[in-house]
Amino acid sequence: MFGGGFATGGSAVFVDRVVVRIEAGTGGSGCTSFRREFRVPLGGPDGGDGGRGGDVYMRADANLATLLDYTYRDSWIAGRGEHGMGSNMTGRSGDDVVLPVPPGTIATDTDTGERLGEVLENGDTVVIAHGGRGGKGNAFFATATHQSPREWQPGEEGERHTLTLELKLIADVGLVGPPNAGKSTLLSVISAARPKIADYPFTTLSPNLGVVPLSDHRTFVVADLPGIIEGAHDGRGLGLQFLRHIERTRLMALLIPVDSTDWQAEYDQLRGEIGAYSASLLTKPHCVVFTKMDLLGDMDPPPIDAPDAFGVFAISAPARQGLDRLLAAWWDELLALRKAAGQQVAQAPLP
Repeated sequence: MFGGGFATGGSAVFVDRVVVRIEAGTGGSGCTSFRREFRVPLGGPDGGDGGRGGDVYMRADANLATLLDYTYRDSWIAGRGEHGMGSNMTGRSGDDVVLPVPPGTIATDTDTGERLGEVLENGDTVVIAHGGRGGKGNAFFATATHQSPREWQPGEEGERHTLTLELKLIADVGLVGPPNAGKSTLLSVISAARPKIADYPFTTLSPNLGVVPLSDHRTFVVADLPGIIEGAHDGRGLGLQFLRHIERTRLMALLIPVDSTDWQAEYDQLRGEIGAYSASLLTKPHCVVFTKMDLLGDMDPPPIDAPDAFGVFAISAPARQGLDRLLAAWWDELLALRKAAGQQVAQAPLP
C-alpha cells in the first residue's frame, strides 16, 4: 500500500526566496524618411515604426525544485526593439526573456509589494514586465494638410522591477511538528523520499517532498517541513523560513511524539505558532498524529483536546503500525476537499 513512488526535493541546497532585477526591452524609435524613386519627384513620407521591446515572462517548470539558479545570476534584460526604417519598414521586435521557476513560485515587486504573477502548474506562464511600445515613424503623421511630416516618436522604455521570487511548495499533506517528532521517518516509510534522519534536532533543514502511492494507482504528495518551535513566527529556529510552505498544503498533519512531556501543550503550541504566522491557516483541515507509539506498546491514541481536527491517530513509522488507517483518512479528506472545490467552481456565476 505504501513504500513505492518517487520523491522530489531534499536537495543539498534548497533556495526558496531570491531577489533579482528584471528589465523589459525598450521599444525602437520611429524613422523619418521620404520616398525617393526615379520619376517619382514628390514621394511621400515612408518612415516606419519602431519595433516593440521584449517582454519578461515567468514560466513554471516541473523539472525545477528550487530557485538556486537565481543565486548565480541576478539580472535579466529583454531585447530592445529595432528602430523603424524607410519604405515603411517596421523595426524587429526585441527578444523576450523567460524565467523558468518551480511550480508554486510567486513574483512580487520588492519596492512596492505588488504581486506581479504566480505560477502553479507546469507550463503556466505570466508576463511580469511588459516591453515598451515602438515609436511611430513620420508616415504615421501624414495628413491631407500635412503631407511632409518630419515628426517621429521615440520608443517607450520597458518596465523595470526589482523582483522577489518566492517559492511555496505545493503538496496535499504537510507534516508539521516539533523537532524530532518523526516527520522525516514517516515520510521515508510511506514514500520513496530519503530525507536525512538523525537523533538530534533540526536534521531537516529544507522541505522534502514524497509521493505516496496507494492501491488502484492513487497517489498524493506529502511534504516534510522543518521543525517548529515556540517563537517560530518571529523567526526562532527554522520555522519562519518554512512556515510559508504550509500555505500551499491542502491539509496538515500535526505530529506529536508520544514521549513529549505534555501532549496538549505541544498541540496548542503548534496551533498557536501556525495561527500567529497566518490566521487563515487555522481554517485549513488538520489531524493529530501521535508518533513513536512503539515506546508505549499501545496503539490507542492518548487523550487530547483537538475539537477542530478531523481525526486523531497513533502510529509507529519504523514498525509500520497504524499507517494504513492514517493514509486512508488522508485520502478520504483529500477527496472531500477536491469535491468541495469542484462544486464551488461549478456554482460560480458566469462573468
